Amino acid sequence: MVFSQTTFLFLFLPIVLILYYNPLFKSNSFKNTILVISSILFYAWGEPVYVLLMIGSIIVNWLLGLKADGKKGKTIVTLSVIFNIGLLFVFKYSGFAVENVNLLLNLNLTVPKLSLPIGISFFTFQALSYVIDVYRHDGESQKNPMNVALYISFFPQLIAGPIVRYNTIAQQINRREESLSHFTEGTYRFIYGFLKKVIIANNVAIVADGIFDNEHNAVATAWLGAVAYTLQIFFDFSGYSEMAIGLGKMFGFDFSENFNYPYISRSVSEFWRRWHISLGTWFRDYVYFPLGGSRVSKPKLVRNLFVVWALTGIWHGANWTFFVWGLMFFVILTIEKLTGFTKKIGVFGHLYTLLIVIVGWVIFRSDNLGMAVDYLKNMVGIGTSLTDDDTLFYLSNYRFYLIIGVIFSFPIVPKIKDRLNLGKPVFNVIYGIMLLILFLLAITFIVKGSYNPFIYFNF
Repeated sequence: MVFSQTTFLFLFLPIVLILYYNPLFKSNSFKNTILVISSILFYAWGEPVYVLLMIGSIIVNWLLGLKADGKKGKTIVTLSVIFNIGLLFVFKYSGFAVENVNLLLNLNLTVPKLSLPIGISFFTFQALSYVIDVYRHDGESQKNPMNVALYISFFPQLIAGPIVRYNTIAQQINRREESLSHFTEGTYRFIYGFLKKVIIANNVAIVADGIFDNEHNAVATAWLGAVAYTLQIFFDFSGYSEMAIGLGKMFGFDFSENFNYPYISRSVSEFWRRWHISLGTWFRDYVYFPLGGSRVSKPKLVRNLFVVWALTGIWHGANWTFFVWGLMFFVILTIEKLTGFTKKIGVFGHLYTLLIVIVGWVIFRSDNLGMAVDYLKNMVGIGTSLTDDDTLFYLSNYRFYLIIGVIFSFPIVPKIKDRLNLGKPVFNVIYGIMLLILFLLAITFIVKGSYNPFIYFNF
């Protein structure tokens, strides 16, 4: 079940809200129980078997968390890392590892054929965050297992983030206040994310998938596909994050922001401060800083960056394309940090950053390295024509969505809000009505069965 399905919008979410705000049950423990049960049902809807895996993870990490702030804290953290990373390795990387061992050593070992549990990369990182933060005394251990279950399984961020670190939400699990203004803000955020996902991401996805999944040799078509995917992955993932943040606010939770208009960046370093912020801060706080961060010698700084970006690439999937993608950003970020050249190129930093990011997304999107190389060759015109009929077809049919995708990659909405002075009630009403109309329009896309993929289910 995903947020952009009618089952979630018109059945699951209304029922959960009605139960959560039932005036007969106002205790926080009851509300937490409602959210835990709802979250488990939400996950079981798509993963009826692997929901047991998630529950097992919750129980193990709850038990580890009880002892993490004691004398054997380091041992407990080590056990948590072994358990959670081991879980991730078995289900996400074991097949890939065996395939490469067979290839390297000319063996014929049986390759495990395990399906990937949805959201495992997200809930295992949150489980690790819980145990580590308890060990660091950045949050108290939860004696009630239902509270740990709520933190790890809470359905708004369960399957695609943002990755909520325990120290940012520990107090909210037991003490939070719901209000009409908070609920209204959450509703607005949810609708805005829904519009990004359904109207923009789903439509530019048709262009991106149509070009990447078929052989196209024209330079213009290759660039069109790359730009379309650049827009798709941003509006798909940031839209889902907006919906998750909005849902959290509806239930009284404040999640950290996950995107901050990354395509306006003037350096690759800035881009990664604005893109998938929750993943970046997770690796910063739990890997980069413990290794010494930037306050080390240059060789150690290079080592630290390599470790973080190798792990960032691998986190996204069991494919050499992700490792190369992470390695590419390791090289570029190392050069930026050691030379500081982006401070000297001014406005050209924006063009440089976009070019690097687009090339990176081509590698990220490709099924294998051979496909990535062939696609990049098409983009630079090696053995290809300049344009073809597909270029004109996609531009004539989807130019509207491509244009609004480019426009809303920039902070247009915040500036409009400032200009309209939305602090006044009349403008709040107008803004709400506009969002509602657009929301109903987006619903028609879903009801008609329009293309509705979701990229981060794969990670």
